[in-house]
Amino acid sequence: MTAVALSDRPRPPAEDTRDLVIEVTGLVKRYGTVEAVRGIDLAVRRGEIFGFLGPNGAGKSTTISVLCTLLKPTSGTARVAGLDVSRDPDGVRSRIGLVFQDPSLDIQLTARENLHFHAMVYGVPRAQRGERIVAALATVDLSDRADSLVTTFSGGMKRRLEIARGILHAPEVLFLDEPTSGLDPQTRANAWEHLGRIRDTTGLTIFMTTHYMEEAEFCDRIAIIDHGTIVALGTPDELKAQVGGDIVVVSTVDDTLAADEIARKLGVTAVRDGDTLRVEVQDGAQFVPQLITALSMPVKTVTVRRPSLDDVFLKLTGRAIRAAEGEGRMGMMRAMAGARGRR
Repeated sequence: MTAVALSDRPRPPAEDTRDLVIEVTGLVKRYGTVEAVRGIDLAVRRGEIFGFLGPNGAGKSTTISVLCTLLKPTSGTARVAGLDVSRDPDGVRSRIGLVFQDPSLDIQLTARENLHFHAMVYGVPRAQRGERIVAALATVDLSDRADSLVTTFSGGMKRRLEIARGILHAPEVLFLDEPTSGLDPQTRANAWEHLGRIRDTTGLTIFMTTHYMEEAEFCDRIAIIDHGTIVALGTPDELKAQVGGDIVVVSTVDDTLAADEIARKLGVTAVRDGDTLRVEVQDGAQFVPQLITALSMPVKTVTVRRPSLDDVFLKLTGRAIRAAEGEGRMGMMRAMAGARGRR
């Protein structure tokens, strides 16, 4: 099945709209004359883990900031938990949890004190606070560190505590903005084990942004966003099916000449990906002997693998997400700086 942008997909049947916890139509956000988000449409079902995948500056954090009422949209509409983010921002905030990209804990307080403060801010009834704090800490395996100062926590423990804080007031949607940025792969996988358990036991909807391909694999559905536009949407398997077959990655002593020979002699396109060439073929094992024979220069390395989400991004945008990282970050910084200068 081929995944397409949601705006091109048929709208859900009327009876299914009751399960939509996030509805976005024609959302635009401008910084001055630069559009950070360019008219996107989204629909997220209750209990879904939904991922926004793309480089920094692609529009991920801007979109999540609008949905969390931290930014006002320039145009378009967005509803979260049945409420319009522009007309009822307070109502939306009471129904969502948010884990920021940057740390936001008070490291001079204990884990329990951080959660107690959050419970008061969100109006958790006094009689329920203690029980909810105990349950939230247990959910992220921090019960034994409840009364430890957060300054003594590792990066992974701090992130787990932020997740516990995000679910403490029983929100309908938990927003995660680059939730495991800066964590090592093992700690990242551990955080997602806890998030998966929370979703499975509570039915919580999770909306997250990421630029980690392996992290996006945890999502039920993914929207790939680039330059403020959704370029594909579907399950991880649906997106990878857009590439199909195998990916052959080859490195030679002259990749420019090799790409030309692959096109002329084998009739396929070799795309440069860093210091290698990447070729999409139906049968990698059958293609490699033909490749070696066709090339007039020595081959340094050649590998065959199944398509990944990185391959999907490269196919849709013409560049790897790693290369897009710097472009997106600098573009957004210029846009925001320009907007500030015009105030």
